[in-house]
Amino acid sequence: MGMNTRASAVATFPDLQSFALALERRNLLRRISEPVSLVHEMADIHRRSIEENGPALLFETPIDASGRTKDIPVLVNLFGTRERIELGFGLQAGGLANLGDMLGELHRPTPPKSIREAWDKLPLVQRAMSMRPKRRARSPAQVMIRTAEEVDLSLLPIQWCWPCEPAPLVTWPMVITCCPDDPSDINVGIYRMQVRDQRSLIMRWLDHRGGAKHHRAWQRKGLDMPVTIAIGADPVSILSAVMPLPEGVSEINFAGLLRSARTEVTPALTVPMPIPTNAEIILEGTVSATARAPEGPYGDHTGYYNSVEPFPVMTVSAMTSRRKPFYLSTFTGRPPDEPSRLGEVMADLFVPIVKRQFPEICDLWLPSEACSYRAIVVSIDKRYPGQAKRIMMGLWSMLPQFNYTKLIIVVDPDINVRNWAAVIWALSTRFDAGRDLTVIENTPIDYLDFASPRPGLGTKMGCDATNKIGSETERDWGRVLSMPPDVSARADAIWERAKRDL
Repeated sequence: MGMNTRASAVATFPDLQSFALALERRNLLRRISEPVSLVHEMADIHRRSIEENGPALLFETPIDASGRTKDIPVLVNLFGTRERIELGFGLQAGGLANLGDMLGELHRPTPPKSIREAWDKLPLVQRAMSMRPKRRARSPAQVMIRTAEEVDLSLLPIQWCWPCEPAPLVTWPMVITCCPDDPSDINVGIYRMQVRDQRSLIMRWLDHRGGAKHHRAWQRKGLDMPVTIAIGADPVSILSAVMPLPEGVSEINFAGLLRSARTEVTPALTVPMPIPTNAEIILEGTVSATARAPEGPYGDHTGYYNSVEPFPVMTVSAMTSRRKPFYLSTFTGRPPDEPSRLGEVMADLFVPIVKRQFPEICDLWLPSEACSYRAIVVSIDKRYPGQAKRIMMGLWSMLPQFNYTKLIIVVDPDINVRNWAAVIWALSTRFDAGRDLTVIENTPIDYLDFASPRPGLGTKMGCDATNKIGSETERDWGRVLSMPPDVSARADAIWERAKRDL
């Protein structure tokens, strides 16, 4: 079947503020004009909105810890619902399926089998022409400029989200790094940053992230790493930074592919790095090859505080912005939070990718309650004994994100993987712990998972809750109760008439 990359498209937005105004026109954004404290209060209001599937919020009068009003409004809960995420991608409702197909084609391209299929792939080829960035001499984010001693991070409305946190935390930065030997090898990642003082931050990234990989390359040369940070940009660029992209695909380039228009970039003022031309606020500087500082404790997406650990120090050499910027922010905590909502949607993008690798997979779900990638429920069209275990092993080794999954439950196609009641029924009736439990010790585990015996190393578990076939069982297997289709059709009609008479 051909891949339609156009059918679900709507207009994309050139910058963050145009997107926010479009959301406001759709009643998907609310302005809060009364003063709201950046210390805990703003995060708690945000939490209430996301729990109720509420709107994005624009706090027009943020108040810092000293009671001073900040000049820059704070935008939160931007991607707190599937509807707003789809709009951010420039998609109509339900358009993420086509986006997943396109991502699957990038991960595992297939040659066309016919003229018709080649024609169906043409939109992707045309979009691929938009991947190379377009250079612009200046950016609207370089109107207000502070360099060297003028840099003052306290001018930004940076949140303190949870009690006991040591300092304000930048939570939605697009951190742009490059390889020292190849400036075109650019990564954009979202890494939280603790404010250390007026001119420095602590960059918290885990070892497997692209930014950390680049930093190690600069360290090997004994050099500080140049970096630029965009706080707020067009929604496609922001969402590209959190997508499960193939190794070697730049988020900046991929954003151009998504919007069918080249991403515009502008040279930074003090480091040899690009910035998104349409950004709101830019921080420029260097991440030290040697200096580290204790970071945390901060509330994380697990619902717990992280332990205090040393991470690299970034010195800010320039702070620039639009004349009247928005400051994009969020909080992380026990789901639901904004990262978990994004994770749910991004998980749907994995389905076409894994189906290309394992065609027997029918559906796949990463529950948001499982802290992003820690648990997977997958349904398969089972054809031979041991197939469920093969799928477990394949998923654990397929994508970097799945490397940290510690629980996989495999079920049959008649089980809705997104329905916990159905999954528990399958586990209770088709699973035997002695036969169907797979336990693998000393495997990579999420570094933030304090339940593992050692940091980054723990045990994975797989549960085969499929019907057993062939040599998997010596017993007569149970048959699922069901009504004949003609009986169900008549019963539906009678029941609908009976309900109308109630």
